[in-house]
Amino acid sequence: MAKLKLATVWLGGCSGCHMSFLDLDEWLFELASQVELVYSPLADVKTYPDGVDVVLVEGAISNQDHLDMIHQVRDRTKFLISFGDCAITGNVTAIRNILGASESADSVLNRAYLEADVQPQLPHGDLVPTLLNQVIPVHQVVSVDCYLPGCPPDAKRIRAVLGHLLQGKQPHLVGPELIKFG
Repeated sequence: MAKLKLATVWLGGCSGCHMSFLDLDEWLFELASQVELVYSPLADVKTYPDGVDVVLVEGAISNQDHLDMIHQVRDRTKFLISFGDCAITGNVTAIRNILGASESADSVLNRAYLEADVQPQLPHGDLVPTLLNQVIPVHQVVSVDCYLPGCPPDAKRIRAVLGHLLQGKQPHLVGPELIKFG
């Protein structure tokens, strides 16, 4: 039987979800025997491949690079998991949304680089990807097949979802320990 092609993607988040993924500890060996990790910040792969079976998407969409990436990920993946509270709701990454729709991404950059810095200077060129005016959860841009809440989701939740998928089953998260946010 062919191995499941697994990818993980890190958009606008803190990488806590990926750290929690690594908390799978010894089960990672079992997982590695059943999947081929084809894309991840944990691997040195530069281009998101075609034909991905499952992807865990951490983080919200906060800039143009994220927006382009999530469309590519959705187009090339069979089963997309919104991985963690930032991907599901925007969570901490969306705090800048409280500035309101009238505030632009430029005002966010001004606050971060000009008002809050001892040596005020905006980054030049491609140092900072073009920010969107609002941070957007994944499901507001592309369709999502499964939501894996938590900040970050603990290893037990991650294993529950991946375990079902490895068995060819639809993930079914039930109970407060598997579906609570935060």
